[in-house]
Order: sequence, then C-alpha cells, then structure tokens
Amino acid sequence: NEVAHEQAPPALIQLLQAFNNPFIYVLMALAAVSFVTDYWLPLRNGEETDLTGIIIIVTMVSLSGLLRFWQEFRTNKAAQALKSMVRTTATVLRRGPGNMGPAQEEIAIEELVPGDIIFLAAGDLVPADVRLLESRDLFVSQSILSGESLPVEKYDVLASVSGKGCDRLPEPNKDKSLLEMGNICLMGTNVTSGRAQAVVVATGNRTWFGSLAKSIVGTRTQTAFDRGVNSVSWLLIRFMLVMVPIVLLINGFSKGDWVEASLFALAVAVGLTPEMLPMIVSSNLAKGAIAMSRRKVIVKRLNAIQNFGAMDVLCTDKTGTLTQDNIILEHHLDVSGSESDRVLTLTWLNSSSQSGARNLMDRAVLRFGEGRIAPATKERFVKLDELPFDFVRRRVSVSVEDVRHGDKSLICKGAVEEMLMVATHLREGDRVVALDETRRDLLLAKTQDYNAQG
Repeated sequence: NEVAHEQAPPALIQLLQAFNNPFIYVLMALAAVSFVTDYWLPLRNGEETDLTGIIIIVTMVSLSGLLRFWQEFRTNKAAQALKSMVRTTATVLRRGPGNMGPAQEEIAIEELVPGDIIFLAAGDLVPADVRLLESRDLFVSQSILSGESLPVEKYDVLASVSGKGCDRLPEPNKDKSLLEMGNICLMGTNVTSGRAQAVVVATGNRTWFGSLAKSIVGTRTQTAFDRGVNSVSWLLIRFMLVMVPIVLLINGFSKGDWVEASLFALAVAVGLTPEMLPMIVSSNLAKGAIAMSRRKVIVKRLNAIQNFGAMDVLCTDKTGTLTQDNIILEHHLDVSGSESDRVLTLTWLNSSSQSGARNLMDRAVLRFGEGRIAPATKERFVKLDELPFDFVRRRVSVSVEDVRHGDKSLICKGAVEEMLMVATHLREGDRVVALDETRRDLLLAKTQDYNAQG
C-alpha cells in the first residue's frame, strides 16, 4: 500500500546531473583541446609545457559541479530523514496465530491489502480507499482532494436507510464521483468525528489519491531560470561556433601558418566562454539555499531558489499548517445590516444543537456566545430533531421547542445565496414581510459588500 512518489536518485546520478550544463560541456571540450595544444604537442616536440589554463578551467568546472551536488545531496538527505520520522499505522482485523479468531491489530499502512477490515476513529487518516460497513456519526474532511474545508458525513448504505426511515435502498447514481459517495472514504482524507468499520477496496497507486500522485511523478518541466540559463548558454555557444571558424580562416589565409591560426582561434574560443559563470551561478543559488535553511526551509533543487526570489506574493492553501485554522465571529446582523441579538440567539441555538462534527463556523459562534447567551435562554429551548448539512439541501436545519410557550421553530443555517432561494418572508423590525425580488437583490448586494471586506 505505497503511493508513487519522487525518489532522490543515487549519489552517483546526482553527481553526474550536477555537471549537466551546456557551459560545462563547452569548458570541458576547451580543456581537452588546451591539454592537447598546451601540453601534449609541446611535450612531443620538446618544448615548454603550460598547464595553467587547463587547471583553471578544470577547477572552475569542478567547484561548480561539486558545490551544486553537495547542496542538493545534503537537502535530499534531510528530506528523507524527515519522512522516516513519520510512521502511520492502521487498526485492522487480522486472524491470530493457530486457531485464534480475528482480533484487532495495529499495523503499518504499507501492509494493508484489499479485503482488510479496518477501524476508523476521530483523528485517523484514511489509509486506503475503503467502503464503509458500519458507521456512527462519521464525518470526514476531504479538503486534500476536493478543497472543501467543511467535513462531510459518511455512512454505510444500510445504516443510512434505517436511520432515515427508508423502506428500500437508494438508487445508485453512476454520475456521482467517488468524493460524493456517502459510503466511500478515500485515501488521504481524515476522520474529524465519529467512528466506522470499513473494508479496503483499493491500495497504493490504485487509489484515487495514488492515481493523482502517480500522474505528477516523472520528469520535471524546466523552470524559467533553467530556460534562461540554457538560452544564454546556447547563445554564447552559437556565437563562439560562428566566430572561431571566421578567426581561424582569416588568420590562416593572412599569415599562412595554420597551426598558429588554430591556437589563436582556440584562445578566442576560451576568451568568449565565461569560465566563471557556472561557479558563480551555483554559489549564488547555494547561498540562497543556506539562507532558507536557516529559516527552517528545505530547498531540494537549487534552481528553485530563483523562483522563490522572483515571488512578490506567495498564495498557498495550507490551512492549519501555515495558518491557525481558526475563524472568529465579528458581527451578527439582521436584514437591515444592524447588530441583532435575535440573530445571535438563533445562530447559537442552531450551532449548539447539532450532533456530530462542528465546523469552524459553529465553533466560532459557540465561542462568541459564551457569556453573551443567558443561561435562561439555554434552558428555555429544547432540541427536537435535526437535518444535517448535505450537498443537495446545502443547509443545516435544527428543530427546537420553546418550553415556556410551547412554540416550535425550525432554524436553518446556510450560505446567504442558498437561504434566499428557499426563503419566502423576512423580518423587518417587528414586521414580517414577503421576500420579493427587490429585497432579495438588496440582500445579495449587501452580502457581496461584506464578502469584499473579507
């Protein structure tokens, strides 16, 4: 039960990749030619040899490649060490040794196979794609796959039928995605509340999450920095390939000494090639990676440093990791835009009467209501029933009774747009008036203004 992920190549491959650069190819070719002209030929003719140019070129190339290799090798090792520190397990029903019956056992999620019976509880990560066998008040956060921050209720089909008073199984809907199926939990999602028993139906790359991970593992596309460096490299190489033959021909025909002309053309090629450029680029990127590491950020690929530096604003969806995963209630407004204690009371009754998982908005309402909702108000209303949120109704409904007067109320909570679609009347002060199109448009405009304020 392992999902495809990018593996760091062996050290030898990383070392070779560190020298994979057009400039380095040119410099090594020039070093080879310089070795022949400055050392091998003079040595055969008994003349004085000179290895200075060769040593300089080889030193620049070696420093550039080794610096890049060491930085990327070290960061890959650090990333692997962090991964090895995290171990995820699952509670599974397995048969014991001998004639012992099935018993619950905690195993690594990598050991799961299709057909395993697993147990899920609040806080658990769903280790594979599973189908629910039994469930009780199970809410699952699917934000990693759907982007939807609110947890959704999951239930086995039979429990859903008996719990909702149906006399037959619901008709299967082939148009539904796996995310919308109430009895399917997908790998990577996590249980926010409740408990369940489920059977594993898919593992590893055969899961929904695994198929997504497999599709992005492979050859990386070139970054803008990579394309820029390669563009400059090939521009200089083309310029050198054009100028060197011209210098060779002009010098050879004018002086008649083709050996001297070849040496002069080689000197021109060396002069046109910036030997220091690879080392300068690598050292600057390495310096940026070191600066990031001091801020506890691991940069696995040096070329990514340039992309970091080019950012003005980084927008990321990492709720709860980079942010506090917390919201607060600032205003409780009626249709006129005024603060209303009645709105706060009704909202508090709706949030406090819900069973199962409470989302971030409910928690914010309950925190705000502490000390503001009178104890007498809390004792005055009794919950009768509820209809949890689903993606068909798109609202939460709670039925309460005022024990003092015997009045029964249905309190519904949802997005303004959704509530306006089903509402027929609204309260203006002490009057209840019909909700016409004019009032509906005014309320939508007010909503957009508040949304624009964040």
